[in-house]
Amino acid sequence: MLPIYKRNIFYLTLFFAPCITARKWRDSGSGSIIFEEAWTIPELLFQIGSVFTFERMVISCAQPCTQGIADPVAAASMAVFTNNQLASQISNNTERFGGFATLSMHNASEAALELQRTVKELGFLGAMLNDYQQSGSDGGIYDFLRLKNQPDTLLYYDQPEYDVFWQMVSDLDVPIYFHPRGNIAELQVPEYAHAPFLKGPAQEFAVTLSTHILGLCTNGVFDRFPKVQVIVGHMGERIPSDLSRIDFQLLRQVALGMPMKANVTSYFHTNIYETTSGNFGIDLLKFHIGQIGLDRIMYSVDYPFVDIPDGTTYLNSLTKVLKKQDLQSLTRELAIKVLHLND
Repeated sequence: MLPIYKRNIFYLTLFFAPCITARKWRDSGSGSIIFEEAWTIPELLFQIGSVFTFERMVISCAQPCTQGIADPVAAASMAVFTNNQLASQISNNTERFGGFATLSMHNASEAALELQRTVKELGFLGAMLNDYQQSGSDGGIYDFLRLKNQPDTLLYYDQPEYDVFWQMVSDLDVPIYFHPRGNIAELQVPEYAHAPFLKGPAQEFAVTLSTHILGLCTNGVFDRFPKVQVIVGHMGERIPSDLSRIDFQLLRQVALGMPMKANVTSYFHTNIYETTSGNFGIDLLKFHIGQIGLDRIMYSVDYPFVDIPDGTTYLNSLTKVLKKQDLQSLTRELAIKVLHLND
């Protein structure tokens, strides 16, 4: 019998079946490729795939996933279980569905090895990290997994102890998708008690995750590992909308010992991609094309939090805005490159 947290935590009812699969897909030359799409009931996904015109969907574990498990042993066990389950459930339809790995980030070396296993043995295309890793006494939404009598600790992956993980990412040449998560109560309550309507995607998600992404930049991760590629959804969690101010203000931090060797704008040209997931503003897209270039922007939806038909309506509206070649780049060609689908 599986432990209760494995049977119930993500409401999965299918039995565990280890699966070794390959990274297969059929390139029809049309249809969009979407990712940052949450793993729901497989039968529903296949039904969606038969109705809508996306060519490939990359599935991952919805936030906070293992980043919300404070117990390192439970989080690592859950990551392996989740990855095996996902591989099993898409194994009969890898031409249409791919996977991003779930990782426990309590231990950088263990995370690196699990990423390697999922890419080499399960054919996954990269990993999804749901912002910071919860550690310590607060079990978050998984309160029954809390560690008693330990102080709360939030682990961010811009610190030197995560270099072993980023080295593995670089060696494997796969992207890491950063997704927001709901904050622990110690952060959320004092920040949003006065205006609880701003919790979640309206404000909280972008504020917290953008800080983590900027930490990767300012703490030199992309300087130490120039091959690393990170993907940020929701139009880059607003960072590209504010690059001029960010770059100008960070110049003042150089004298204070900031190790970043370039500026944030440059990393959006070399190490960071953004997607349109859940943010279908046409004028915003035009502005971001001017800021970072269309070659750093990919289409995505954010299913099931955003309906796929809404994404289709957005794409249809872009036919009047983008040239056919540019629309192809946004919806599929760049994703093929970043995910190495034709390698």
